[in-house]
Amino acid sequence: MRQAALESEYQQRITIFREDAKHLRSKYNRFSFIRLVVFLAALVLAMILGATIHIALGISAFLIFLAGFYHFVQWHQAIQARQLHQENLSLLNEQELATLAHDYAAYANGKEFEDPQHPYTVDMDIFGPYSFYQYINRTTTAIGQNTLANYLCKEIEQPEIVARQKAIQELTPMLTWRQDLQGLGMGTEDELRFSQALQEWLSQETVILGKSKYTLAIIWVPIVSIAGILAAIFWLPWQILFLTFLPAIYFLKKTREDIDKVVHQTESIDKILFIYSRLLQHIEEQKFSSAKLSSLTAGLHGTNGKDGAAAKIKRLSYLIGQLNVRNNVFAIIFNLIGLWDLVWTRKLEQWKVEQQNKLGSWFETMGEIESLSSFANLHYNNSEWIFPTIHNRPQLTGVALGHPLLHHSKRVTNDFSCPTNGHIKLVTGSNMAGKSTFLRTVGMNIVLASIGSPVCAKEFRLPILRVYSSMRTQDALHESTSSFYAELKRLKFIIEESEKGENIFFLLDEILKGTNSKDRHTGSKALIKQLINNKGAGIIATHDLELGILESQYGGAIENLCMEVRVENGELFFDYTLDKGVSQSFNATILMRNMGIKIEEEA
Repeated sequence: MRQAALESEYQQRITIFREDAKHLRSKYNRFSFIRLVVFLAALVLAMILGATIHIALGISAFLIFLAGFYHFVQWHQAIQARQLHQENLSLLNEQELATLAHDYAAYANGKEFEDPQHPYTVDMDIFGPYSFYQYINRTTTAIGQNTLANYLCKEIEQPEIVARQKAIQELTPMLTWRQDLQGLGMGTEDELRFSQALQEWLSQETVILGKSKYTLAIIWVPIVSIAGILAAIFWLPWQILFLTFLPAIYFLKKTREDIDKVVHQTESIDKILFIYSRLLQHIEEQKFSSAKLSSLTAGLHGTNGKDGAAAKIKRLSYLIGQLNVRNNVFAIIFNLIGLWDLVWTRKLEQWKVEQQNKLGSWFETMGEIESLSSFANLHYNNSEWIFPTIHNRPQLTGVALGHPLLHHSKRVTNDFSCPTNGHIKLVTGSNMAGKSTFLRTVGMNIVLASIGSPVCAKEFRLPILRVYSSMRTQDALHESTSSFYAELKRLKFIIEESEKGENIFFLLDEILKGTNSKDRHTGSKALIKQLINNKGAGIIATHDLELGILESQYGGAIENLCMEVRVENGELFFDYTLDKGVSQSFNATILMRNMGIKIEEEA
């Protein structure tokens, strides 16, 4: 029912936004013609006034018209901006509709954030194509994408978990507001390096501001240049004009290297900052009640609600844009007459002195709001998911735990309970029975619970846990490392972390698979013993059925679980459900026969 309702809602929104965009496009085109006619009519009228009465009257009338016409152009361009926004809203609802069908390839997948050394992100499918990052990601800025990646990589303490949960709960029903935020940022072609370069510029000393010789030059050089131009026009030889430009040339040459560096650090970011200002204005205009959202947005507002972060970043965008005029072919004229480079660098540095300690926090707020909005969208699309309870008892309890990345129609859920202080669940089962998926189901839900997200379960209670996994170790050719040695390094890392006693929960899949069965069995027993002695807790999936005997030797510290497969008339049937005990089913030979591999029975 909920799925059908969501599909209907998104489809309705697509229709509404398409119609609005169509209407605005028609309105914009209609006024484009009117705009041209009005401009030409005003030009002709000014020429008539100048020719019949006085040229000064014609010029004055046209200048007055231009002042009003500017506001008309602004209004006209605002229609186009609203049209583009409605088209963006239509598109993102189409993407949400596709996501409900489990096609979310339209979103950035965060592959650049992959780290093979991270405790769990590779094994838990956090980044990359069809990853959890891609599934949840509704950020539109590079800062937002980076913040979302940090959310998914770093566990936090209980107070922050609760704060995020309440923030996400507040944002979840705010569909229109969240989609407007996403729509305003769509098409942002920024990269993290742009904001990093800007932050670097903020930390550096000023090159024009505070230096009296440049302040005086900005005042006197234009006077000298304009006086030289007038003198060359009315009475002095025109050659004298070159002499009047010498002061400007001197100061431009002297500051060129420093200003080039400023331009390099701020270039190409003016349009990005303008979009940031729109996002922040949208955030500023919304009042929040949850503690985290209120705290995040408190630093955005200016005095009496005016001149807040959005207005100041918009001003920064404008200043950078004006400095970048130096790249125009006519910039040499502006520089020779008015020291354009120095004037706008000085204005830019004035902004820096006033706001340099605030910009970083504004960016962080924007990134966090985008990330929290992404989690809220996740919860909106999966309203059956719940927010877990974080407690201080060494016990994890999950009811109807499901894999977050499996479509609900294919998802099989399992109940799971486990002490988190010196306890191991040993899961056996045949090939393709679902052991690895079950490990990821538990691991991903622990990760989500540990970062403040809703989880795919009917009930989930647990203490703060740090997930460590060893499931996909691969060869590292650049280190001349085999997959077996890579796995040993990973296991050593997990053992060392368990020795610290920091509530880790490990997930190990087919450990020591790169050696013979005897070594694997011996090594696995030794590893299990050490992990239990370190008070570690977790799940180990294995084909080594002989390890099942350990349950009776460790006084409740080990429990055998299994995932079975039924064989009927040579066909395999998987139910992916968790049972107690050691697996009794085998399917490798059946799978091989089904693949066309001939297997002869032993005599």
